[in-house]
Amino acid sequence: MSSLHKELISILDGDKLTPHFQPIVSLTQKKIIGYEALIRGPSDSPLHSAFNLFDTAERFNLTTRLEFVCRELSIQRYASLGIREKLFINVSPSVLLQPGFENGMTLKLLDKFGVDPRLIVIELTEHQPTDNYELMRNAVFHYRTMGFEIALDDLGAGYSGLRLWSELLPEYVKIDSHFINDIHDDPVKFKFVKSIQSIASSLHCHVIAEGIETENEFKAVAKLGITHAQGYYFARPAYIPLDKVDKLLFVSEPDNNELLDPFNATKSISHIIKFINPISSETPIVEIMERFQRNNELTILPLVDDNIGVGLIFRDMFLTKLFASRYGLELYGKKPIKLFIDKIPLSIDKNMSIQTVSKKLTSTLHNDPAFIITHNGEYAGIGTTMDLLEKITCQQIDSAKHANPLTLLPGSAPINEQMNQLLAKKIPFSVAYFDLDNFKPFNDVYGYHAGDEIIKAVANTINQFITLENGLIGHIGGDDFIVIFTCSDWFKICKYILKTFKHIVQHHYNDADIHAGGIHAENRSGEQCFYPLISLSIGIVDEVSTAQCQSHIEISDLAAGTKKQAKKIEGNSLFVNKRNKNSKHKHN
Repeated sequence: MSSLHKELISILDGDKLTPHFQPIVSLTQKKIIGYEALIRGPSDSPLHSAFNLFDTAERFNLTTRLEFVCRELSIQRYASLGIREKLFINVSPSVLLQPGFENGMTLKLLDKFGVDPRLIVIELTEHQPTDNYELMRNAVFHYRTMGFEIALDDLGAGYSGLRLWSELLPEYVKIDSHFINDIHDDPVKFKFVKSIQSIASSLHCHVIAEGIETENEFKAVAKLGITHAQGYYFARPAYIPLDKVDKLLFVSEPDNNELLDPFNATKSISHIIKFINPISSETPIVEIMERFQRNNELTILPLVDDNIGVGLIFRDMFLTKLFASRYGLELYGKKPIKLFIDKIPLSIDKNMSIQTVSKKLTSTLHNDPAFIITHNGEYAGIGTTMDLLEKITCQQIDSAKHANPLTLLPGSAPINEQMNQLLAKKIPFSVAYFDLDNFKPFNDVYGYHAGDEIIKAVANTINQFITLENGLIGHIGGDDFIVIFTCSDWFKICKYILKTFKHIVQHHYNDADIHAGGIHAENRSGEQCFYPLISLSIGIVDEVSTAQCQSHIEISDLAAGTKKQAKKIEGNSLFVNKRNKNSKHKHN
């Protein structure tokens, strides 16, 4: 018998394993909703780490025994701590397939230590290939009949994670920490996790992002709408686990997309908030019924524990469920209303813009008629989807009043408002003024319809390279466009725009004029002159210069000056007013 084998036997026989617990945090409720049970060997042993422990157990066919010991110690410790949040217990699918696997053992342990089975989440951890899906489905069905929930661990790292997900339909799915590490700097990881979140939403499954270690990783995960997280950023595994997460950890960064929405940025969800006196989730069901009976206009009742919204009770659904059985009230009347909570409602900060809330509801596929509105993470009221839609409709009507009728882009009023907001919030931005050269003679020769097509071509070209993530486009009249850049690579984007426009502008001339390089048209004195093909001039005020301005008026003056300098340069060109040093760039 090898030394490691002896060490493992000694550990198992001598109860030398120590359970630790790491919090699993709800990002919407800003609190701990459960703990993952983790195991540690003796501190002076080569089998101290869980990896070495289970790797050695697998080598000597002791995985099943090790898991059973770990499970008993974890449940016993969990019970002794008096924890009321969920307990996530790791189970290897390979153990479920072992002849020595004992059905009902977990339930016996829970009964022994007085733990409610509804608090248990079986976390399937896959380290070996598993293709016996029928047995897996049967095992999961067996666990669910005992009241347990199911989680799938390390999605993306196992052999058949997606297949298991579709076969087992777990309540939780954990994304492997590899995809969370530096997710804020890796667009591939960001897109991967975003796709997982999208699938999970459609399956009403909670995603848990594992391995969050930094504030930037947390922000990226929160931006994706992921509802649960776990990692050193919140707490390390501990024998005496953390019981409350510091709310300062739930940092949020300004969403430039909200500021760059010219019509919705100033309209927060607080405009539709309704305050309803909440009740505790422990309130007896009979009291809920009495409250609905006393107030016929009450259709929604929020459940709030420790100032955190944990549920919404809808009058019609509540009464239907209560009286579905002849003896519904007699059976359930004295039980707590939390038994009627099917899922935790979406929580929205009251300062979030209406547009962002609409996108959040759509991306997470929430079709509930209402949601919780919070302030500093605590219950502030509720919002209804109907009120949200009504407000969006009003804003769309309002936006139409300020949009350019040809391109439907924002006009000068909302553009100026955005500049002032960015200045007030001290968010760096640059401004680019786009103007066409030789547009009037083209319009005179080819007609106003062709002129409109050129203007739309400019709008389409700019739109190709600018999204709400990096800027806002405005059409302030005629052939003049303004772009507010909140990204740092504005110079490169403008060069792409000039290059693309130079190529497409030729499609608006006939072959003869293209061959000649321009057209003949009358100038303002009525004389025939030759005008080159239309080109695009861009005058740019950089972020250092805009930061020194007090309002949009000063920025507009600077932008007009840089555009004037750009138009002095022949052909497609840009001129940068950068740190008071002029910079010319020709792009022919």
